[in-house]
Amino acid sequence: MDNYNLILEYAKNNYKKMFREPDGLLKHKFIVPGAAYSNSLWDWDSWLTNIALRDFVIEDIYEYEKGCILNFLDHTEDDGKMPIFILPSKAWYNPDNNPETNIHKPCFAQHAAFIVKSHNNDAEWLRPHFDKFLKLVDYYYNNQRHESGLYFWINDCAIGVDNDPSTYYRPQNSSASIYLNCLMYRELEDVCFLGELLGVDVDKYKQEAKNLKKAVQDLCFDEKDGMYYSADLNLLPIDPNKVLHSGAPRHWSTLIQRIGCWSGFMAMWAGIATPEQAERMVKENLLDEKAFWAPYGVRTLSKYEKMYMIKKTGNPSCWLGPIWGISNYMVFDGLVKYGFIDEAKELAQKTLELFGRDIAECGELHEYYDPESGIGVNNPGFQNWNLFAIKMGQWLNQIEN
Repeated sequence: MDNYNLILEYAKNNYKKMFREPDGLLKHKFIVPGAAYSNSLWDWDSWLTNIALRDFVIEDIYEYEKGCILNFLDHTEDDGKMPIFILPSKAWYNPDNNPETNIHKPCFAQHAAFIVKSHNNDAEWLRPHFDKFLKLVDYYYNNQRHESGLYFWINDCAIGVDNDPSTYYRPQNSSASIYLNCLMYRELEDVCFLGELLGVDVDKYKQEAKNLKKAVQDLCFDEKDGMYYSADLNLLPIDPNKVLHSGAPRHWSTLIQRIGCWSGFMAMWAGIATPEQAERMVKENLLDEKAFWAPYGVRTLSKYEKMYMIKKTGNPSCWLGPIWGISNYMVFDGLVKYGFIDEAKELAQKTLELFGRDIAECGELHEYYDPESGIGVNNPGFQNWNLFAIKMGQWLNQIEN
């Protein structure tokens, strides 16, 4: 059996292990990342798992995908704060009780928009709650937007790409992560999509999407390397009363973080990169086998970086080089979007080989993998966004037939 069919058969036999019934604070059905997870609803995991499942599950998923949205709405505060993580017994993820910490990643409208698009643009079930969608975006604008126009993480708690060096162990409010800003751009686009379906005035969010795209292009693309990077905001304020530096105070608001991270390619996934920038990113960075291009996909951190490491870890999971299903998929999606078909084919084939071999040898999938050997490193039983391999396989079948 070829890898695509092997993965598809595995997914069809196991996807219901990710469905959960109402429990405690979770009043609606929902989706978890994999069979190894308990009753835990996570923000970007539920969104991406839902999209991956939709390629082969239609009949019995609607109440579970809607329930992910409704559960988060149930626990959204008046100022727009929405939890990252909900358990039956608690609705937040803040292990150190930090009064200022991250909230739900800006992928909530994207998740809802995906569900709406999958059901003939029926958004009426969201009408009573749409103010909370706007409040979530407004919270980011009011609390996590820098004077430069870029958005920043408050800290490194539960950012999704756990130990991305651009954010991990850095001072609070100092990381204008390219990953976060690409998510935010797409979130603004989908808030506008939903608002227009519901007849809500979303002109200010359209303008903010334009402003953000320009800020990312101006401040995060490095002409020297031909790559998108995160930006450092950890600069001292200009004090007009100080004599020191008064003759030439800084005229820049951010500094490029030249850390080769896979999330730079999200500028292609988000549609922010220009065609010329995308050309340089692919040719000068992605396809460099000593940096990102590995036998089994895209290293999550360039092998040139001093922080590069392949290791089994938890809290945080390791994003310092291992292959992850979601990074392979998002890079693939960007390649297709910008017309790099041969490179997209190769990445899809590598991903199918990776997951097909894992199922054949281990009977299940893992959370992340060694880039050179393809051996699963951590968390057997993980499904989640790994099932995007099915979407990649479907695309391969279409272009080859």
